[in-house]
Amino acid sequence: MDCVFLSVSKNRASAGMGEWPGSHYIAHMNVPKPTFPAPGHDHDRCTADAMHHAEQVCARRAQKLTPIRRQVFEALLASHRPLGAYEIIEELAKTVTRPAPITIYRALDFLMANELVHRIESRNAFLACVHDHGAASLVAFLICDGCGSVGEVPATQLAQSLNDAARLTGFTPKLSVVEITGTCAHCQA
Repeated sequence: MDCVFLSVSKNRASAGMGEWPGSHYIAHMNVPKPTFPAPGHDHDRCTADAMHHAEQVCARRAQKLTPIRRQVFEALLASHRPLGAYEIIEELAKTVTRPAPITIYRALDFLMANELVHRIESRNAFLACVHDHGAASLVAFLICDGCGSVGEVPATQLAQSLNDAARLTGFTPKLSVVEITGTCAHCQA
């Protein structure tokens, strides 16, 4: 089990894995491997597994994965990076009649409600989710500045600590989003 730490001083803040003298302990979390797909991974298999997961989720919830919802999900799966609604429209327009923005937003609303897509707030974009975590599970998004890929790691305890700190000030949190930008291991290599 890895330990996440956050250290804050007057001039800097840093976060990382492991233990660091003087750091403030925040939370333990299990980090699934791999967080980012390897550049040479079998993308067809990856997409097929994700579509199977989406079909299972919809079947369990008695929801319909309509053709447009499927197409939007497939467009998001195509690159492992977040896409804005208009980027999704451009992707779909390559193979089908250009859908109206409202159609894409409705599909995205459905996919988010069924935990198949996350919204990346800082990018105003959407990311396919292939993890089987519940709506109450909070994740941290690791956004690579190099390739644009986004990984997700569990962050329930971290988010709870942040929400608790906010509540101590009299603030009532409504939404907790943890987005961390940096460089993935593949881009560092």
